[in-house]
Amino acid sequence: MELTRRDAVAALATVGATGGVALGTRRSDDGGDGAGGADGAGEAEAAALDEAAVRASMAAVATVVYPEAVDGVEAFVDRFLDGRLDGSAHAAGLRATVGDLDDAARSWHGAPLVDLSETTRDELLREVGADVADEVPDGTLAERVRYYVVNELLLALYASPTGGELVGLENPQGHPGGTESYRRGPR
Repeated sequence: MELTRRDAVAALATVGATGGVALGTRRSDDGGDGAGGADGAGEAEAAALDEAAVRASMAAVATVVYPEAVDGVEAFVDRFLDGRLDGSAHAAGLRATVGDLDDAARSWHGAPLVDLSETTRDELLREVGADVADEVPDGTLAERVRYYVVNELLLALYASPTGGELVGLENPQGHPGGTESYRRGPR
């Protein structure tokens, strides 16, 4: 199944994030680094990766977390992050957590997260403990990776119409389908 940028915008609408198009325009205008207006964001964001590295790292993790049947992951994740990397506390936590995960990749595997093979990225997530951790935004690295990285990516996928179809949700919450979608059975 092909994920599209339209799926990402639909997922953003479902989770209540707005301004994805405006943020995408802003990102294009400021050179793509997303660094305009981060005054006083604190040490965590200062130590975090730049926006391009965060986007590339999230897309790299998505290739591990998403089912093999899904195509178009990089563009989908990039568009979804347009509405999530918005200067909020959540965005700062996401950036810091991806930075910490990248540090773990460099320390344990000798390369940045994006340069690791898909198999090694999967091993890294398991070594960190993200596969069994609870999601806690201010917890351990495993808990933060689960909250800000894994769950964020899964939310994006399954809140989109195409991703919802993978698990039998032809009409994800927030996406109108009309009365016809209720009259016919699943595909």
